[in-house]
Amino acid sequence: MRVSKVTIADVTFAADLSGALFWDEQRLLVVSDLHLEKGSSFATRGVLLPPYDTVATLSRLAAVIARHDPRTVIALGDSFHDRSAHERLSNEDREVMISLQTGRDWIWISGNHDPLLPRDLGGSVADEVAIGPIIFRHEPTGAHGEIAGHLHPKARVAARGRSMERRCFASDGMRAVMPAFGAYAGGLSIRDAAFAKVFGARHFTAHLLGDRRVHAIAASRCY
Repeated sequence: MRVSKVTIADVTFAADLSGALFWDEQRLLVVSDLHLEKGSSFATRGVLLPPYDTVATLSRLAAVIARHDPRTVIALGDSFHDRSAHERLSNEDREVMISLQTGRDWIWISGNHDPLLPRDLGGSVADEVAIGPIIFRHEPTGAHGEIAGHLHPKARVAARGRSMERRCFASDGMRAVMPAFGAYAGGLSIRDAAFAKVFGARHFTAHLLGDRRVHAIAASRCY
């Protein structure tokens, strides 16, 4: 797997194909918008989806943790799809979550879907976290050094005569919005006005999650 780099406020991160960022100097792994138990949330409203999203998401998270062996993991909010999602976790999924936290610090950032995270999930809960020049929060404000989630960026580009749509990191080098990590999490086009509110008139780049590497493409070239 080819490792790509994304620089934010003079800090260089490894951009993992899973949609995670890894800060090697801090041994810090960042993921966003896991939306665990989204399938069961839809089921309560009569919308039936295969109930495997939590298993799939935690499996991908376990793989990226094994790849980078972080000392600290930050989950950037909306880790759970609704306020009671943690109560619907199976015993097996709880055990996986506990095993992933073993031997490392774990920080849950509160999101708009999970503003009142319980204290029995392991780790600690915060509204935002600042480390050096970087501030980690759920909803982007456009601040310098900010890494946020919430918007689920995706981009559509032309490739070999056909269009391709992928999740992506959106960054102008000073701030970044991370893709959603959750298996059932949707996406919002980076050409949406919500991203203009974050980046203003500044040019930014879509770092698309490809099959074998991350592709950096100017947002202006995306559909």
